[in-house]
Amino acid sequence: MSKRKQAASVDDDDSDVSLVDVDFEFFDPNPKLDYHALKRLLGQLLQADADLFHLHDLTELVLSQPLLGTTVKTDGIESDPYAFLTILNMHTHQNHPSIKALIEYAMLKSSPTPPLQAALLSLLGPDALNSPNHVGLVLSERLINMPVQVAPPMYRMLVDEMKWAVEDNEPFNFSHFLFITRIYKLSPEEEEAMQTASHTSKRQKPITTASAPSNGVYSFHPEDEYIQMMASHSVDYAFTNSQPREKESFGLDTGGRMMLVPASRLQELVDTLANVYKVPG
Repeated sequence: MSKRKQAASVDDDDSDVSLVDVDFEFFDPNPKLDYHALKRLLGQLLQADADLFHLHDLTELVLSQPLLGTTVKTDGIESDPYAFLTILNMHTHQNHPSIKALIEYAMLKSSPTPPLQAALLSLLGPDALNSPNHVGLVLSERLINMPVQVAPPMYRMLVDEMKWAVEDNEPFNFSHFLFITRIYKLSPEEEEAMQTASHTSKRQKPITTASAPSNGVYSFHPEDEYIQMMASHSVDYAFTNSQPREKESFGLDTGGRMMLVPASRLQELVDTLANVYKVPG
């Protein structure tokens, strides 16, 4: 059953490009229908390191929670999801091969940022995994042409679903949320080339000096900027299995980002996303 339907306009700043209205439907994860598409999206999220996390098992774990999390589709329940959002209890599933691998990975990738690693050790270290302070692992991904406007309702529904789950005595009461997402890096030369190309492209918005980060690191998901604002700690990292890049290497230089957000900031985050990414109307 569809959770709700939302019309979103995918637009462009170029006056020659007209608005396109698309109806997005929000569904519960469906174990019978969504496995292959969800596995592909998880692979897209985790990129070069995806195989470290037992993707089959991780996909099955996500689909084992059909009443928690959301998929976004455009052609009814039997179509493939174009986006998803879910949360997994890292304490409850600490012995699951995917979660065990993700905990080890988080400890490794946080090592360049001692405050984050210390916080993770206090929450997910061997002595902390029996603590009542549980950590929720937030995973979200979507196809590249999906508008950011699908994110706010997914987060709002996730908050509601966690509340209902807690009322049913299910383990979704968290002290912190760990977000894993992806980034890309541009050299000054690449930024200049992209900005030049955007002047002749009707489908690509230019990179402006006002919006371009000083370190050349960009989020694939615009909402990550606001998640990072709410985070007590965050770190950008290189993938373990990434190939060395040469000056002539093709494609984007991608990496990962972890953000640790206190549970007390989640509602503020949801409200902020709803305000910033309103559906045009």
